[in-house]
Amino acid sequence: MKTLIEYLKLILIPAFILGAMGWWFFATIGERQTPAIQFSEDIRSIGRQKVLDLTFADAKSGLRSISVTISQDNKSRVLAATDFPQKGVKVRRLSLTLAPVALKLHDGIASLTVSAVDYSLFKNKTTIMRPVTIDLTPPQIYLLTSTNNVNPGGSCVVAFRTSEPTPVCGVQANEVFSPGYPVNTGGKPAMVVYFGLPPSPPGAGENVRIMIRDGAGNETSLALPLLFRKKKFRTDKMQLTDVYLNRRMPDFQPLSPELQGKNPLEIFNYVNATMRLANEAALLQKCRQSEPGQLWEGTFLRMKDAAPMAQFGDQRTYFYGKKEVGKSVHMGFDLASLANASVEASNSGIVKYVGNIGIYGNTILIDHGQGIFSHYAHMSVINVKVGQKLNKGDVIGKTGLTGLAVGDHLHFGIIVGGRFVNPIEWWDPHWIADNVIKKLVF
Repeated sequence: MKTLIEYLKLILIPAFILGAMGWWFFATIGERQTPAIQFSEDIRSIGRQKVLDLTFADAKSGLRSISVTISQDNKSRVLAATDFPQKGVKVRRLSLTLAPVALKLHDGIASLTVSAVDYSLFKNKTTIMRPVTIDLTPPQIYLLTSTNNVNPGGSCVVAFRTSEPTPVCGVQANEVFSPGYPVNTGGKPAMVVYFGLPPSPPGAGENVRIMIRDGAGNETSLALPLLFRKKKFRTDKMQLTDVYLNRRMPDFQPLSPELQGKNPLEIFNYVNATMRLANEAALLQKCRQSEPGQLWEGTFLRMKDAAPMAQFGDQRTYFYGKKEVGKSVHMGFDLASLANASVEASNSGIVKYVGNIGIYGNTILIDHGQGIFSHYAHMSVINVKVGQKLNKGDVIGKTGLTGLAVGDHLHFGIIVGGRFVNPIEWWDPHWIADNVIKKLVF
């Protein structure tokens, strides 16, 4: 007579075997998990050319086939179709360039279909169908400011309307793109762009264009008419002394591993060249995002009772003894008064950055909206914090000699549209009236 244990073995062992076989079946060839399809962006419209990036994945049985088609007027066009003859392809990334004209598509609604099938016994399938708008008409630019007189190293403002909303909109001046900001003029929407030009000779290689791109990726650009005024910047020879090098250069040595074991002159050469470029780039990077509305009003303030020690665009040549050891271009105004003199906010805005930046020492950036920033450097005391709202004339700190300063002073700069520009223009009420205010009244 069989015992209870023997009966349990007769029942449990087959059940265990069947369970294991079932687990293996549904975990391998019989799995029911469908493949995953991921779009790199939420595609809603397609212009004359659109790059579509897709990722197909199946972590279990792997991919058997993938396909991408687009249909319009009951006609389907195959954009991509791939079969994988062997198992094991878990992930496949696909980049397609869609050219509607070549595909004989026209303006209007089309249907984009993306599918993937796995190697499961059940051939699990995922299909995504998305309606997309074929838009082959590029947006139009209607320029509202046809006259633009500019100085080398100066600022310029342009206003225009577009025939449709354009997510990308601004002015491309050589390598610098200055974004546009929405405004309302005469009861109608428009775009305004503030941008700057480098302190180079008038028209030297400048290629300045308004550039817009609609949601479908269609681009339109328009050459901006510019009349360059003549402007000559100063040149200056600066003699480096051992007293200055031995007193100031050790302050920079801890800032970079590359300066360990270097003598004061070697440190200066690195600071004046490599660090200067890195610090300027860091400042401009912090100015990439600006408040969309205009926060400033009227003339920007110049530091009270201060004498100019160096001007914007000064081309400096440094000598040690009789040997030339470096060059630089000054991207602001050095203003000197009494030691630890009060520094005021040049105009209303929001504090964007407070901190120490290499050659500039203790630094403040104020965002005045629509891509306009003021820059205060070499501060000894800072009385503001990031995010603080300021009114024109508010005391923000005191002058000092932090950074690469030779003596106690304020380095004041203006950044417009991602480029350092000459502050003199923004201190001049007549320039602002003629070159900004009048151009924005239609």
